[in-house]
Amino acid sequence: MVPPSHIGTLALTLLGLLTVLPRLQVEAFYIQIDIHEEECFFEQGMTGATVVLSFEVTKGGFLDIDVHISGPDNDYLIQLIHERSGSYSFVAHKDGAYKFWFSMSTLMPEMVMFTIHVGPAPSAGLGEDEEDGPRTKLEKMMEELTKALLAIKHKQKQMEIQEEIHRAISEATDRKLVLLPFFEAAVLLAMTFGQIYYLKNFFQVQRIHIQVDTMA
Repeated sequence: MVPPSHIGTLALTLLGLLTVLPRLQVEAFYIQIDIHEEECFFEQGMTGATVVLSFEVTKGGFLDIDVHISGPDNDYLIQLIHERSGSYSFVAHKDGAYKFWFSMSTLMPEMVMFTIHVGPAPSAGLGEDEEDGPRTKLEKMMEELTKALLAIKHKQKQMEIQEEIHRAISEATDRKLVLLPFFEAAVLLAMTFGQIYYLKNFFQVQRIHIQVDTMA
């Protein structure tokens, strides 16, 4: 038999999960970065919150990009050079705006997909008498489950985006394969008409030479 107190804790946990799940939405953004330009974005973070950045270069250039993340004091937290894709996380060390910017130096524009998620700040500490209470255990359980669900959401979104990229590449390849026979047929026709024109002119010149020799 499950004690009534445990049943109440489980019920509160399920209720909390049902409240949190609708808010665990990960949206992806697509941007185009032109030659020698930067694109910057800001997110507000609370002290102790987990911030996750995921990105992938979908097309253009050499399929790599430079990524920088700085804190409210303009101190660099993460610097990535010539990366194609990745997922990186850090814990906000203070309240304020965190800056994310993408830059590139290739000779062609690039398309970048990215997601930024800022998790909730940890709950304030409780007194010694409350640290081991059922409420505190429930909150810790909720935080752990929320982090696990968020990680699953990010992984699922990444897989969806990779599937979209691969499908786009496959469709582009299929279009090229469909157009290739028409291009080959056009080249073959052009070569055929060119040869006919060349042979026609060749025999005309030869006939003129024969007529001139006969008259002479």
